[in-house]
Amino acid sequence: MSRIATPASVEASPAASQPLLNAVQKQLGSVPNLFRVVGNSPAALEGYLGLNGALGKGSLDARTRERIALAVAEVNGCGYCLAAHSYLGRNLAKLDDAEISANRQGFSNDPRADAAVRFAVSVTNARGHVGDAEVAAVRAAGYDDAQIIEIVLHVALNTLTNYVNEVAGTVVDFPAVSTLAA
Repeated sequence: MSRIATPASVEASPAASQPLLNAVQKQLGSVPNLFRVVGNSPAALEGYLGLNGALGKGSLDARTRERIALAVAEVNGCGYCLAAHSYLGRNLAKLDDAEISANRQGFSNDPRADAAVRFAVSVTNARGHVGDAEVAAVRAAGYDDAQIIEIVLHVALNTLTNYVNEVAGTVVDFPAVSTLAA
């Protein structure tokens, strides 16, 4: 049961959020509950979509972004984001079940992506207070400074949605997935 209202439709959302939600509808073909919950605050929705859109233009590919989202959602115990990113990882990023499972456990079967996922998990667990060794490891895997910053921002963006969904009790509108701890 949701603790914060999920507007039933774009039209039931605040007027200032409606154009943004219509853009989500156009891009995704639907408006997942997360977007309608965040849309309770037009400023929050604009900020979320802005950061998400900017990072989508970054140098990390969609597969790596989904791997990070899965790992962060698992660390933070967000059932909504685990369901959403398992679906998106499988259907859009074309990750197989073994890779999705690995990502949820904090690693990747792809050697280069493994460094990004492990770094993202370290950043999440340490709340940003990683050591020199963690930065050196991701750099040794071929990630440059810009990409390291993008990984950190993806951790922050995913933590933001994890927290929103857990606080709001957002109803999962993707095929449900249980956290590994469950």
